[in-house]
Amino acid sequence: MDTKPFYKASDNRYDNQGMYTFCGHSGVILPKLSLGMWHNFGSVDPYERSRAITHYAFDHGITHFDLANNYGPVYGSAEETMGRLMDDSFRPYRDELFISTKAGYDMWPGPYGNGGSRKYLMASLDQSLKRMHIDYVDLFYSHRYDPNTPIEETLQALVDIVRAGKALYVGISNWPLEQLRKGYDYLAARDVPLLIYQGKLNRLWTEHIDNGLLAFCKEKGIGYIAFSPLAQGLLTDRYINGIPSDSRMAKGKFLRAEQLNDEVRAKVAAVRVEAAERKITTAQRALGWILEQQGVTSVLVGASSVEQLQDNLAAINVH
Repeated sequence: MDTKPFYKASDNRYDNQGMYTFCGHSGVILPKLSLGMWHNFGSVDPYERSRAITHYAFDHGITHFDLANNYGPVYGSAEETMGRLMDDSFRPYRDELFISTKAGYDMWPGPYGNGGSRKYLMASLDQSLKRMHIDYVDLFYSHRYDPNTPIEETLQALVDIVRAGKALYVGISNWPLEQLRKGYDYLAARDVPLLIYQGKLNRLWTEHIDNGLLAFCKEKGIGYIAFSPLAQGLLTDRYINGIPSDSRMAKGKFLRAEQLNDEVRAKVAAVRVEAAERKITTAQRALGWILEQQGVTSVLVGASSVEQLQDNLAAINVH
């Protein structure tokens, strides 16, 4: 018999009004910190930890949970975790949540389990809705630009997904600026405006500032949400005294030892100096710097513990 206590969200979850901002030129209000479920919420992770992190997030005003079809590991399992969370915690609060998912990268075998085709995007979203036990997502992204699919096919699939009621808004992630411009125009002409762009942005990776993509989003009223804000842990104190044996870098998981070169060490050291001057953590300063950039709506954090999320949340007020 399931004996988990019934979850009741904190009555004070919206007290920090400084946590929210409008997403571009839309009426959507998003938290400045959103919870990304790329890692730490899959089938290999303890469900009770996922439950504790998401409860803490919502209790402290994080309304946006960001997923994708192949988040896990294993593929699909982060969405399955979200489905369990909906059933045992968040069903009464569905209309207070902003749930996003994506499709574009590898998901299932064969020619229809990857890319930007209409068949793949629509089939993937149908699967995602079943895994998450919900009828629609608030936001559906094209997860990457697929040069092998006509751009109009990908974009029209997004339009039709909204018109079918399976997503309220659409987004674009990891598209180059030239294709983003075309996507913006195509969607605007069909009354399905592009709500938000999701891109990589941190103190070590500033391409979207340097090439004008962030400025384009601001000019056109497209929200921008940053992923990898801590550069897989480089922009924390995780590697200050070497490479811990249990770290992503030690395991060669999304982070390699050769990435910690002299140039990166110098940039991280500069962030640490700024953090020390403000009497905050390195991670808080790294997150705060992103929130200071004109055009940024929100930052995706992928906490592996409640304590880590608590530290991240403090960045909103102290950066």
